[in-house]
This record gives sequence, C-alpha cells and structure tokens, in this order.
Amino acid sequence: MKLFQTNPKIAIIFAIIAAVIILTPVASYRHVTPPEDVQYGVTFSYRAVEDMGLNWQKAYGAMLDDLRARRLRIPVYWDDVEPKKGIVYYDAVDWQIDEAAKRNAQVILVIGQRVPRWPECHLPDWARMADTATRENALLAHVRRTVERYKDSPTVTTWQVENEPFLPLFGECPKIDPELLDREIALVHKLDPSRPIMTTDSGELSLWYQVARRADVFGTSLYLKTYSRELQHYITYPHWAWLYRLKRNIVEAFIHPNPPMIISELQAEPWGPKPYYELTKVERERTMSIDDFHAIVSFARQTGFDTMYLWGVEYWYWEKEVNNQPAFWDYAKTLF
Repeated sequence: MKLFQTNPKIAIIFAIIAAVIILTPVASYRHVTPPEDVQYGVTFSYRAVEDMGLNWQKAYGAMLDDLRARRLRIPVYWDDVEPKKGIVYYDAVDWQIDEAAKRNAQVILVIGQRVPRWPECHLPDWARMADTATRENALLAHVRRTVERYKDSPTVTTWQVENEPFLPLFGECPKIDPELLDREIALVHKLDPSRPIMTTDSGELSLWYQVARRADVFGTSLYLKTYSRELQHYITYPHWAWLYRLKRNIVEAFIHPNPPMIISELQAEPWGPKPYYELTKVERERTMSIDDFHAIVSFARQTGFDTMYLWGVEYWYWEKEVNNQPAFWDYAKTLF
C-alpha cells in the first residue's frame, strides 16, 4: 500500500490491470471478422529523424515516394514554431504539407502542447516558465494561429487536438486540465467547423471514456511489447483483440454512438530504456523484430479497426539507411 501511496503512477497501472482481469469473463464477446481492406498511414516526426543525425526532408520524401504512404499524421511542435514569444516559424510544417499536397496525400495535423514523440509536451521555454494563465492563453493563441494558417488547405483533413492528454504516465507535461482541453477543442470547432476533430488515448492503459466523449474521431494506440520507466522492466501485454473490441463497444453503447474510430498509433518500432538508435540489435529485438512487426499488424486486424497509423517510419528508415537492414521498410511497402 505504501508503494501505491508514494507512486500514484504505479497505482494506475495496477488499477488498469485489475480492471482487465475483472472484464476477462466477457472475453467471449462478439467475434469480429478482420476487415478485408485496411487503410494504413504513418505518423512522421522530423525531430525523430534529426535526433538520429539524418536528413529529415530526404526521409519524408522517401516515405512519400518509395513507401507511397498517403495517410499522414504530422505533429506541430510549439517550441519549434514559436521558440520566442511572438517570433513564429512554420517552415517545417509548411514544407511537409506542401510536399504531401503534391502527392494528393491526406494529413491529420496534431496541435496543442502535447503532440507525438518524447518528451510528449513541447512547450517553449518561455511558456513553460510562465504562470498558468499566461501559459494557457499562449497555448490557445498558438492553436488559433495554426488552425487559421492551414484551414484553407485541402490536404489537412482532420485536426487532432492534443495527444493522449489523459495519460499521465509518460512525458514531461503540466498537470492535465480537462477544462483547458475543452477550450482548445471548442476553439478549433469555432475556427473550422468543416473538419472533424480527433482525440486519442492509450489502448492499454485507459478505458477511453474521458477522451472519446470529446471526439468527432477517436484514435487509440496499440502496443504489445514495451519498456516501463516506472517499473524499469519490459512488459508484454496480453494478445487480447477482444479487449479493444469490448472498449469500442462500451464507447458506442454509453458515450458516443458509432463514432469513427481508428488505431492512431500502432507500434512498429522498438521501445527500450534508451532511444532505439542507442540500443544493440539484440536489445531492439526484445520489443520489435521483423517477426514482431508482422505479428502486430496481424493482431491489429483482429481488433476490427480498418484504419491504422503505424508508429515507426523513422525507425524503418534508420535501419535501412544506417544499418543496411531494409526488412522493416520493405514489409511496410507491402502495406501501402
């Protein structure tokens, strides 16, 4: 009990595990035939490519022209866009959207303070050090400016407001404020009522209800093998496709009838105690080998979702370019 009191994050993990055990008797929940036609996309982070010392524009071009990915999820990093208050640079985002438009690709644009890739929350230093009211007003101004900049682009099909905002286990983020999230969503709806808003949540560590009720489109993550910084241990989640179907149907029954739902983050890269480019091949394969890649794609189809955004295109590119190991890249080609 003292462990739970001193570390609430571990308490959350155990509470979710207990909930899963309680729900196990409903494992006979309806069988779902895997969809015949699954639409695959990718999340692309230019920062992830830069961190590996590679040219992100070249990687982005290869993703579009070699992989032929046409569904993209692109984060807008507030600390890059506005490193100093009032001084704004959208160059990287502009370039990505322009290149996507040339290939008739579709973009989910992720906006807010919490967007994909560590440290999850990407606040400029000046905003992080400000008082709460100043920071929140600056965030809303950033959201407004971003939506107004891209709302006339047909390439942007969906706004994602924040990324897994109710998942406190990961990232260096301010305390979760549901009211602030609601203000962000309302602002985006007001600025652009023509496009849907997506919100996302963890597939393994959440019951979805807080996020799904706010969404036009709901996105979930799906991971099978991870590393816990809290427990300092590798974790393999149960291969229970029915659990995702169950949570989906609970949402449909009690929260939001028939909402569009996708897998917004399907694991396709290693997860270890260090960045994967600092791990050995043996360490990387503890959580993501090429066989694991095949297996998780197959597993994801059993959940019944027909749209899946893969998480790891930067990793496949690194394996191909740096290690001369194109297996991940070549398999992804077959999906697109």
